[in-house]
Amino acid sequence: MNTPNPKEDIQAIREIMERSSKFMLLNSWAGFFAGTCALIGAAIAWFVVLDSGRIHYDEFLCTVGGSPLNSVTIGLGVVALVVLLLAGVAAIWFSYRKAQKAGLKFWTSSTKRVLTHLLIPIVSGGIFVLILVSRNSIDLVGSAMLIFYGLALVNAGKFTSGEIHWLGMGQLILGLLAGIFASYGILFWALGFGLLHLVYGVVMWTRYER
Repeated sequence: MNTPNPKEDIQAIREIMERSSKFMLLNSWAGFFAGTCALIGAAIAWFVVLDSGRIHYDEFLCTVGGSPLNSVTIGLGVVALVVLLLAGVAAIWFSYRKAQKAGLKFWTSSTKRVLTHLLIPIVSGGIFVLILVSRNSIDLVGSAMLIFYGLALVNAGKFTSGEIHWLGMGQLILGLLAGIFASYGILFWALGFGLLHLVYGVVMWTRYER
């Protein structure tokens, strides 16, 4: 006669509660889309805005009156903003579609918690990036974006899959390297927002969707 094991029951209940309290709707397609957009954006920034690298940072830090807002700086800002907006919208869309297919609610307490913990570092980072631009520290913008984005992912990783945590750690490392090797900011930006998102997409597809 089989007797119930209270410890196993408690462990099973705990796992169910932990899973229900986490946002589990992220998927590989969000990573693939974000990574592809970032690599395309980096290519546009390098080959078009910076004219295949012939325009160096020192050549566009200041214009008449010391203003950092010249055509190259604005061009880089527009490219980065478009990439980030597309990636964010895509992540929400793919998560929403996954919820629909699974017959689950998308807007839950878990969704709100993840978004809150994501947005606090991202909004703070956006303000800090504007401060850097206003002070002509354009060479540190890529580093700041990676670092604050990494902090946002690590912060939100407590409430979703562990892969998000490690993606954030990778962004943080690349952000610090981008600060040390500031002249290669676009390269590190492409590696972080581009390559790491593609790797994340492959990992998510291999582990959960294949």
